[in-house]
Amino acid sequence: MKQVIQNFKTGDLFVDDVPAPSISEGMVLVANRFSLISAGTERSTVKVAKANLLGKARQRPDLVAQVLQNIKREGLKATLEKVKTKLDTLKALGYSTAGEVIAYMDDDHSFRPGDRVACAGQDYASHAEIVSVPRNLVARIPDNVSFEEASFTTLGAIALQGVRQAEPRLGEKIAVIGLGLLGQITCQLLKANGCRVAGIDISDKLLQLATELGADTALNRNDPDVITRLTAFTQGHGFDSVIITAAADSNDPIELAGEIARKKGRVVVVGAVRMEVPRDPHYYRKELDIRMSCSYGPGRYDPSYEEHGQDYPYGYVRWTEQRNMEAFLDLISQGRIDVKKLISHIFDIEKAEEAYDIVLGKVKVPHSGILLKYTPTAASSASVIHLKNAAAAASGNIRIGVIGAGSFAQNYLIPPIKTFGAHLSTVVTARGITAKNVAAKFAFDNASSDTQDIMGDRQIDTVFIATPHNTHAEYVLKSLQAGKNVFVEKPLALNEDELDAITRHMEEHGGRLMIGFNRRFSPVAAALKAAFGNPAQPLVINYRVNAGFIPKEHWIQDPATGGGRIIGEACHFIDLMQYFTGSLPVRVYAACINGDNDKMNNEDNVCIVIHFKDGSIGTLTYVASGDKSLPKERVEIYGDGKVGIIHDFKKGELHQHNKVKALNFQGKGHKEEVQAFLQAVKEGGSMPMDYESIRQTTAATFRIMDSLRTGLPQNL
Repeated sequence: MKQVIQNFKTGDLFVDDVPAPSISEGMVLVANRFSLISAGTERSTVKVAKANLLGKARQRPDLVAQVLQNIKREGLKATLEKVKTKLDTLKALGYSTAGEVIAYMDDDHSFRPGDRVACAGQDYASHAEIVSVPRNLVARIPDNVSFEEASFTTLGAIALQGVRQAEPRLGEKIAVIGLGLLGQITCQLLKANGCRVAGIDISDKLLQLATELGADTALNRNDPDVITRLTAFTQGHGFDSVIITAAADSNDPIELAGEIARKKGRVVVVGAVRMEVPRDPHYYRKELDIRMSCSYGPGRYDPSYEEHGQDYPYGYVRWTEQRNMEAFLDLISQGRIDVKKLISHIFDIEKAEEAYDIVLGKVKVPHSGILLKYTPTAASSASVIHLKNAAAAASGNIRIGVIGAGSFAQNYLIPPIKTFGAHLSTVVTARGITAKNVAAKFAFDNASSDTQDIMGDRQIDTVFIATPHNTHAEYVLKSLQAGKNVFVEKPLALNEDELDAITRHMEEHGGRLMIGFNRRFSPVAAALKAAFGNPAQPLVINYRVNAGFIPKEHWIQDPATGGGRIIGEACHFIDLMQYFTGSLPVRVYAACINGDNDKMNNEDNVCIVIHFKDGSIGTLTYVASGDKSLPKERVEIYGDGKVGIIHDFKKGELHQHNKVKALNFQGKGHKEEVQAFLQAVKEGGSMPMDYESIRQTTAATFRIMDSLRTGLPQNL
């Protein structure tokens, strides 16, 4: 299918063929008919991408801080590779579309094929022939509303939320600063609410348009008499509310809003403007109420609402994102809002670059709403794209399929696969644009959004799985059933049923399975393992992990998606203890803090005691409430008159015979584990890790959760 794409590294913007997106539970697959280019938002996004590295850094100081922190943690070289991978990505543009439903994957039958719908959401409602959108960001279009009009719905919901924040009352006088698309719609919404409206902008053409669409007055900000005229409009009282819909680096909109608002008036910030609020003379003396308007409305940035489809109770949250979308469409249907006059240009999707030349000012023509048009018969739902000039696989070479290709896979899995010399056949991601980007970057033969393009390809003998945690067990089982060698990132499974299903297959049919427990393959761990050998007595291992805070809203904290941090990450540390003891865990006990900080999971701060079959004992202290300046991991191994220490996998020590031997090895073993797996595949030998070890580590995380729930030790 065709999609508008921008390379975030180079800033190049183009239309390309990418695989159609896949559909999953709670998602609506839609064939777009029209999409709206939001000039203000998208101009800013595109300009950031077109800036050089220094320019990008200036505009995103928050990311610069993350880079500096990563340098301290992982070193300059590793950080530069991460930054390079992050920058060298293809970015989807657009967030407001309208089209027809192709498919809906849920049992509530909210949408059916053929339904006319409006869609919202960055990275969902993109400028593409086909989009996959969460159900709470989709709204049905009334019969008398065209696709062209409905493509404004997301912008309309944003404007409507700003109006709701202003709490307008019949007869109030309200000023709107900034008369772009958002401002024009805001003025109409206020008029529909029975308000007297004054629009303010620096463009005479936009002022004229606002007047044609019903604004009571529209004044140029650069008019020397603008304050006098605005004062006269309110009979000297000031505006009840001022809604800022401008997008500007200047602080002028905030200052102007304070000057023209009445005492105890409201200032609502919708657009992206500087917010250096001057205390005197207006905001303080008038006791002005400053309010932020959060995009489309309640539900925005809440994964449970947007991604998982959990609606808010109607009686308690009357207006959500979706309900704002529906209300805006209803206003168009009633003739209370006119967006047709806001449309200045319509381009076929193939000519999207011409549209952006206007948005970016390369072509100087008056414009307002620019739409991209999609021909229904042209929409291609193909899940796979075959890249040109793909290198032929050497005879007998390992052929690789990769499912899931986020930053981790691109930084730690795919590069060592290439270094080993295996043939990269097909990469599959849910979003076709990501698959196309990764395929081009690493020279895969094919990019796809359908896992069947790997499972059904008999030439692909080996699968790497790096998807969200809740899909690991499913893809592992399907890959094993297809007779493929499998490398899966941790964790193997999120619950007993998933683990049992994999175990039954391994017991009944066998299979070659490896999991991404990389730390045992790190150079410093290998050196200490060699030093301890097969210990003559049980070991005592202390493992401290300064894991850092992850908010509850993060996907890894969702039990259904990420499984939580014990199942999702603590498995790493249990496996390393197994590696040193050479023994399986048989009993666990865990206790977490009992705090009342609602932002932090108590289970993210836990002490765990693990008993091993050979009599060894390990303690794991996992902390989310520490300071980032302390390195993440420290491991101490005691036994046989020796002490081994690992300092965050950057170096180590071996204490023996009253002497200390420095172990200057760096790296957490990602490259080594991938290449050990591929070497075993190539030679046909046994896997580098025994399945029973993998199973017991996974089971241990489940028993740890049981121990936290019951307060009792748990046997495996």
